[in-house]
Amino acid sequence: MRAQDQNQWVFDGQASVVANYAPDNEGYGLLMGRYLPELYYDLTLDSSQSLYFEGSANIYGSATFFKGDSSRTDGAIQPYRIWMRYIQNKFELRIGLQKIDFGSATVLRPLQWFNEIDPRDPLGLTNGVYAALGRYYFSNNANIWMWMLYGNDRTNGLDIINSNKKAAEFGGRIQYPVPRGELALSYHHRSADASELLHSTDFANIPEDRYGIDGKWDVEIGIWFELSYIHKHEELGILTHQNWLTVGADYTFGIGNGLNVALEHLVTGHSDKRISFENGTSITATTLSYPISFFDKVNTVAYYNWRLKDVSFFLNYEHQFKKLTGHVMGYYNPKTPPRMQEFNFVNNFAGPGLRLMLVYNH
Repeated sequence: MRAQDQNQWVFDGQASVVANYAPDNEGYGLLMGRYLPELYYDLTLDSSQSLYFEGSANIYGSATFFKGDSSRTDGAIQPYRIWMRYIQNKFELRIGLQKIDFGSATVLRPLQWFNEIDPRDPLGLTNGVYAALGRYYFSNNANIWMWMLYGNDRTNGLDIINSNKKAAEFGGRIQYPVPRGELALSYHHRSADASELLHSTDFANIPEDRYGIDGKWDVEIGIWFELSYIHKHEELGILTHQNWLTVGADYTFGIGNGLNVALEHLVTGHSDKRISFENGTSITATTLSYPISFFDKVNTVAYYNWRLKDVSFFLNYEHQFKKLTGHVMGYYNPKTPPRMQEFNFVNNFAGPGLRLMLVYNH
């Protein structure tokens, strides 16, 4: 936040245009425009207190072109962020439609409980959640989070079952520094709504507990892990217990301007047993990022599903113009992409494809 933006309303936004071509799909072409207008206000109350308000909308329109010369249009105006923050010394309280994100993994994320961020999306867009989030920061860099959610029914990250929109959710997280790194414990309780999945209203309000632990260290290379265990308090067969574990590492090689390589491996399990990796899968992901110059960079994301023996690949070349950012993206997705990587902002097409994006920030 710039000093001159304090104690006044500020308006900015982001406009983007996307063109996509994927010849192996019935709907082979996509044109999309999106505008995220943002209004915020930062008010300093005194030397230790401040208020901040942010509101933004997601305005988009798209046209999908099908083989046979038919097409379909879509569009909407939706709230994107509407939240207020109060800060006093080391305490922070945020209330409203906001993004909540934590965890150590970067691509395969068991703790992606509250957002849909896709590592292949250059803009990192995600729907928010209606929540109250409090955080306290200790002098030793430890911090504690407490949250309550209400009115949310989307699936996020690795979710299989929606939340019950009419039931409150709550949880918390503790992050604590350790030598050369950090450890964290997380917990969340919600009521899951499996009525649509199981075709019965008897499963519309299932108590569910989530437990997470993650850690990361910098020991010549960066290493991390992320573990999530989900327990539903009704017998749902293999959906009763879910286990997700990711381990990862990254290193920046002294090649040219510095080539960063990251590798993650995820194992999953769905079972009627408490701790089991039955009925699951294993996915390996790798990312490469290289800054060609001050204005250009290239990055890749690749996945391999060991059970399905499927490969996904994504390549993004980014160039910074004076007022615009351009992206040229090539990709390949299998016929049955993992559910965990599909969400509202990224349209996944099977087979090879080319995507062009132009972004303007004001």
